[in-house]
Amino acid sequence: MRRTRKIVPLALLALAVAACAPSTGPDAPSSATSAEQPLPGPSIDASLDLDALVAAAKKEGGLLVYDSSGDIEEVAKAFTAKYGIPMEGVKSDTPQTAEKMTREHAAGNVTIDAAMYEDGGVLVGQLIPQGVARTWVPADLKDQIPAENRNPLLALSKATVFAYNTKLSPGGCPIKNVWDLTEPEWAGKLVMQDPLGKPTVLSFFTQLDAHGNQALEQAYQAKYGKPLQTQEKSAAYEWVKRISANKPVLTGSDEDISAAVGAPNATDKKIGFMSISKFRNNEDKGYAQATCEGMAPFVGFSYPKYVAIAAKSKHPNAAKLYVHFIMTEEGVKHEIGEGGVSGNSTVKPLVTPAGLSDWKGQLFHTDPAGLLGDLRNRQTVSDFWRVNHG
Repeated sequence: MRRTRKIVPLALLALAVAACAPSTGPDAPSSATSAEQPLPGPSIDASLDLDALVAAAKKEGGLLVYDSSGDIEEVAKAFTAKYGIPMEGVKSDTPQTAEKMTREHAAGNVTIDAAMYEDGGVLVGQLIPQGVARTWVPADLKDQIPAENRNPLLALSKATVFAYNTKLSPGGCPIKNVWDLTEPEWAGKLVMQDPLGKPTVLSFFTQLDAHGNQALEQAYQAKYGKPLQTQEKSAAYEWVKRISANKPVLTGSDEDISAAVGAPNATDKKIGFMSISKFRNNEDKGYAQATCEGMAPFVGFSYPKYVAIAAKSKHPNAAKLYVHFIMTEEGVKHEIGEGGVSGNSTVKPLVTPAGLSDWKGQLFHTDPAGLLGDLRNRQTVSDFWRVNHG
């Protein structure tokens, strides 16, 4: 059974993480300094014996893994079928997972053994430095994982894209440029998750400001035939301001976005800013939706999903075995069945989502070097969105 948790406001999460930071010794990191400390290196068992790890994991019993996607339930079934070790996969929003793991760690009563994190900023800026979570890299797979993706350990990348209803717009996506969505004709027609409860969207905004301004400026020039003039700090902030002020419809889930855009009974053209995983509704529910192919300067953004082990896990070997499993095609295929890219370079994409034929070229990509910056600037961009959205 899938369990979906209520979103925890990000400001409250930050307070919770700070309040629950380990403080049992003089060297325990404080909330004020944890984001400034060097990220501890990953743990790598150089003499890893996979058979021995499986045997040790079986002695520990079952394990519990949290993930923001319901796909974790299928991963759990496959893991149990392969190893005979009971695994429960729980769908939980990333902010609540981080808060729960932090509280469990502080109380010394850990139930979550491992977790999949979409919020890399909180992972590298708080959870790992504070000792709540740790990175373990399977030694036998190390060379298949690019060095920049090992700490934290990138399990896979997913994407959030601008999508449209293919039946209502048979000639293709009705918008061609991200600045189109700031125009009055599209007021109230963009459907997206509330950024204040969606860390990946907030990180997208901060990453845009870090290395996407030139692309936004060029897209503006292409649409309006003149350079962008703004009193904001950057093109990214100007775009975010205009988007937020143009009355987007905010939801709490990508499923709601998908229904608003692609449902069979839809009559109003809307653009959804949603996960590619919801393209499964085309087959499962008869929806008609596809990526806005050709949209300038990007059709959406890719975001990382990391895997980490609870530092005080009561089933550490089972947790390691799960990490090994999710870093192979046999494990990750359940997470990228509707699109996505494994963190293991030898695992090839399984499908091409509708309208997303060039993962590298069509998407704006998260720079892992900017994860701490995402965390530091999150409150600023949250406040900026809140003020302009009204």
